Amino acid sequence: MSARDLIRKYEGLRLKAYPDPASGGSPWTIGYGHTYRVKKGDVCTKEQAEQWLSEDLQDAYAVVDDFVKVKLSQNQRDALASFVFNIGAGRKGVKDGFVTLKVGRPSSLLTKLNQGDFKAAAEEILK
Repeated sequence: MSARDLIRKYEGLRLKAYPDPASGGSPWTIGYGHTYRVKKGDVCTKEQAEQWLSEDLQDAYAVVDDFVKVKLSQNQRDALASFVFNIGAGRKGVKDGFVTLKVGRPSSLLTKLNQGDFKAAAEEILK
């Protein structure tokens, strides 16, 4: 299943902005999990949601392609792009992500993946 199909299946399509389920507010989300510049009361069309999904996926694939140094199958690449789509790359002092942790260290997932330890990397995803 492609990253696009995974995201469509698990995010679902919402044409009206909704709050983050964990916080009850920010980040507001719309379409297929799009959060950039979304605010309460925003609405979109299915076509706009598809466009945002394409843009967001392009960004997610770029993170995977820029930081993963081992050869991936297309299914692995798609799964990681879907993962990055959901958690982001991360940023020191801001949030944990696929590349960087909030404390500034590289993520264990990416480190283990780039060491070729796919089993240990998969276990990191569950954390």
